[in-house]
Amino acid sequence: MSKTETILCAAIWYKEQNTAAHLPTNVDKGIVICGHRHPHCIATFVSLTGKRSVTPECGEYEQGFLTSNNRFVSREEAAKIAFTTWQIDMPKQTLYSEDLY
Repeated sequence: MSKTETILCAAIWYKEQNTAAHLPTNVDKGIVICGHRHPHCIATFVSLTGKRSVTPECGEYEQGFLTSNNRFVSREEAAKIAFTTWQIDMPKQTLYSEDLY
């Protein structure tokens, strides 16, 4: 595990989908889809499942980020990590992928 954890990419954790074989270390069910930005994650989910990400049929989900330590983190935790590691230059309450690129 890396000493300095950084934010790698946007991710969405679909908690009620069939559990994937490989998950971030702190996720115990569902699937986590990663992408450059959150809309890319949504497009991948729709392509793979045929479901629409913004309707109740996809179940509970959370938008966040994947870290260099293979953890899924919330937008709030990601903002703290990104500021601490100089990925963003000002503190924020909530991180958006646009803040990184």
